[in-house]
Order: sequence, then structure tokens, then C-alpha cells
Amino acid sequence: MKASDVFVRCLEAEGVTHIFGVPGEENADLMMSLLDSSIKFVLCRHEQAAAFAADAYGRLTGKSGVCLGTLGPGATNLVTGVADANMDRAPTVVIIGQGSTKRLHKESHQNMDAIAMFKPISKWAHSIWDADNVSEVVRKAFKVAESEKPGASVIELPEDIAKKETEVGPMQVRRTRRPAADHKAVKAAVDLLANATNPLILAGNGAVRKRAAQQLQRLARKAGIGVVNTFMGKGAMPMSDPHCLYTIGLQSRDYINIAMDDADVVIAVGYDLVEYSPAGWNRQQNTKIIHIDFLPAEIDHYYPVEVDIVGDIADALWQINEELNRRFDGVGKLPLFDIGGRRKLREAIADDFAMEKDDKSFPMKPQKILWDVRQNLPSDGILLSDVGAHKMWIARYFQCEEPNTCLISNGFCSMGFALPGAMGAKIAHPDRKVMAIMGDAGFLMNVQDLETMVRLKQNVVLMVWCDGEYGLIKWKQQNHFNGRHSELAFNNPDFELLAKSFGMWGRTLTGPGQIPEAMKEAFRQPGPAIIAVPVDYGENMKLTKRLGNLQFTI
Repeated sequence: MKASDVFVRCLEAEGVTHIFGVPGEENADLMMSLLDSSIKFVLCRHEQAAAFAADAYGRLTGKSGVCLGTLGPGATNLVTGVADANMDRAPTVVIIGQGSTKRLHKESHQNMDAIAMFKPISKWAHSIWDADNVSEVVRKAFKVAESEKPGASVIELPEDIAKKETEVGPMQVRRTRRPAADHKAVKAAVDLLANATNPLILAGNGAVRKRAAQQLQRLARKAGIGVVNTFMGKGAMPMSDPHCLYTIGLQSRDYINIAMDDADVVIAVGYDLVEYSPAGWNRQQNTKIIHIDFLPAEIDHYYPVEVDIVGDIADALWQINEELNRRFDGVGKLPLFDIGGRRKLREAIADDFAMEKDDKSFPMKPQKILWDVRQNLPSDGILLSDVGAHKMWIARYFQCEEPNTCLISNGFCSMGFALPGAMGAKIAHPDRKVMAIMGDAGFLMNVQDLETMVRLKQNVVLMVWCDGEYGLIKWKQQNHFNGRHSELAFNNPDFELLAKSFGMWGRTLTGPGQIPEAMKEAFRQPGPAIIAVPVDYGENMKLTKRLGNLQFTI
């Protein structure tokens, strides 16, 4: 067969159903091969959007999202989305075209070393220089991308290699079982836990992968320990559960930071330091840490690990649960701790969340917007947050009942993620409600792919918070420079007219109390919908001041 045909058969063997991308002249053979396959090519309007869509698809399914671009500018346009997928631990396979190998050694049209460019932002990147190597390269790319911790693999297929004949067909796909945790480390962790007085569980990005949340919830209930989640660990413990102590990650002092200061043992489950530095929650460097993850703990002065449990997270938690049963269940000592002692903290945070739920001001306060969104989005609905001031509000105020129902880019933190990410999320879960919240700045960074959503007839609701500024940058500058900030204002389009021009539904809210009905109408549309909400970011500095003066006794 022709190498491009083998390539596509390899993708089918890996279970690929969709590829997001923008083709070019140099991957024309591959595109023709796709026409005769079961794989649907989702034609996007920008390569960055294709990468973000694959990123979200990978995070939600655990299977590699796949995106495609051509050489040169096609490859460079993919970069931000690929870096985001890699640092946010989303399994993603990236396919790029390349010119003929006969001209890559010299100055020639659009020729650049794309593999060298991708290497720092991927787990593995390689060019195929022999048609007989196609099947091995594709198999390795998927295996590397999906192995813990997941990330991005990049495959470059030069145009002359794609045309060559090969007799080497696809390799059989065999899944690799992840290693179990060491039993001595598990016993050491239980020893430490048994002698603790005020432990907490910190659930990170890895806690919502590979069935880990179920075992984490079992541990929390069995031991009577409260669970704090990072931005990307939302839903690891249901928000309605008394063991849920909500989210850590704001740089300001918050209730959870006070609780973490008071903890003598922290069980960090799937915690990625790229999300939130331990300097933010272990400032005194005196907390005993149990690290549970697929890889050994990162080295950090503020993350001195007492027990490092390396292996499959779900298995490690299961082993800890079984060891707790063996030691304490028969003597009636479980749970080890009284979760009732966390009731005051949990109620204080919940009251804080509800403080503005009846607010009638307009433009709307972020707290009120998110209260209304949470009340009108089902528990299995998927919310994607873009990056900006709204992300900080979503992180603190939007809580979840289920894992992977709130996707936040908090490793690489890329603006422009949410709109195309929602496209990938809807393809991953077509029967669930998908909503993206973004600022007016982030929305316009990938606005072109509204056309893709309209063409696909995807009912995705896009809520745009409108303030006409780069709000998060303003917030941070005001914090650091006594309220001063640089020039950050810009103008916006008429969002209703913008929606109409794309052939979709759109509404700009004109007063408080309109979100519930707007969301209902938006989710009834045959395609995507825009809800533009004027937001009062005067609340940013008020929150900073309030948390800076927060007094709370654990």
C-alpha cells in the first residue's frame, strides 16, 4: 500500500474517529487516504483551534485527540494548542506535513525544522523518513501520548514519503497496564496518616483520570478526611459531599489556604506543580506530604515529600483503603477522623459562594453570574473556562458533582482555549450539554471557528463576559502597583450582530435575572449560541481586599 494509506489504517487501529485540522498541499496524499476511511476530518478555520479541540477531546476521553496541520505556518499555528495539551496532560497526537526529503537539507520554500520546534513542548516528536517505519512511528506516538503522564506526540510526514509504497501494515494495538504502587510505601503512608491530627487530601489533575476519583472518594469517607481540589481537579469529590472543601489556587489568602496552613499531613493525589506552586499552600515547609502519582514527585523546597507512592493512582488509593480496612475496620476505628470537624469551614465557604446569589446589580457581578450558571447547567454538563479574570472566579465559585465536568487550562494557561475546546468536548460527548465561558479578549482569539461549529450544527453555548479590557492583567497590575495599570482597554463587536453574521443565535443581556431564560433558549438552538454578559470586574479588587483581611479560625 501507499504509505499514506497505511498511516490512516494505523489511525483506525488506534480507534481514531475524528481529526481536527487545516490541510495543506504537503499532506494532500494523507487527506485523500482519509476520504476512504472511517475517520471524520473536522475542517477547522485555524490550526490553533484544531489543537485546542484535540486537547479537550483527549482530556475528556482519555484517548488521544488528533489534530493536523501542514508545514511551515500550519505547524507554527499549532504550537500554542500543542503546548497547552502537553502541559495540561491531555493525550494528543499531532500530524504535520513536510516538504520532500529531497529539499530539506537546503534553503527552500516554507522549509523549517518543525520537529526541533515541537520537541520542547511535546513528549515525543519525530519525522518519518522511511515508508516502512509508518506503523512503528504511529504506534509509538499514541503509546507515548497516552502513557502517564499524558501529553502531546508529534508526527511529521514528508510529502514524498507519503507517496511511497510499503508492505509493512499497521501494528496491533495492545494496552499497557500501569504498574502498581509499592506495598512498603503504602504502609508508610498509612502509618503517617494514623499518627496525623489534622490531615487533608489535595486532589489535582491526575485525580480525575483513570477512575482515580472513585477510590479517592472512598478514602476520604473511610478515613474522614476533607478534600481540597485544584482548578483542574474539580469534581474529584462531589460538591454536595460533606468531605468536599472546594478549591485552592487563588494567590490571595482564602479559607482553604488557612486550612492548609493548619494541616499537619497533606495527601497529594495526582497533584501537578505546574498548576499551583506548593509555595502557595506550604509556606512554612513543615507539612508532611504523601505524594501519590504516576511519576515520582517533582523536586521543590516547598514540596518535601515524606512518602512518595509511585504507580497507578487508582490502584495506590485502593491499596491504602485496603490497608486501612486491615488495620482499623475490625477494631471499629474507622473513620479515623471526624469529618464533622470540617463543617464550620465548609459552611463558611458555601455561605461565601451564595453571598451575591440574589444580587440585582448590572453589569452583573461574577459571583451572581456563576451562581445562575451552576443552577441551570446539569451536573453532567461540561463547562470549559478560558483564561482571564473569569477563570479565577470560575475556579473559586463554580463547583462540580462529577469529574471532568469543568475543564480549565491551568498548566499552560492559554487564552483562546475554551471556544475550540468546546467543539472538541461536544464531539467527545454529543449527548451532554457543553458550555464555554470566556472573556471578550479570549473569545476573539479563536472567533473564526464559530463557522466550524455552525457547519457541524453543534449546540454549544458560548458565554462571553464583557468588560472591554484584559481584565486579569489589570487585576494583577493593580495588586502589584498600588492600583495602577497599563493601557488594557479595547473595543468589542456587537455580539448579536456577530452571531447573526455567522448564522447562529446570539443575545446580549441587558439586565439582571436574564441568565436562566437565556441559557434555556440557547440550549434549544440547532447550532451554537452566544450569550454576551456585561460583567462588573470592580469585584476583582474587592475580593483581593476581602481575602487579604480574612480572619477564620479552623
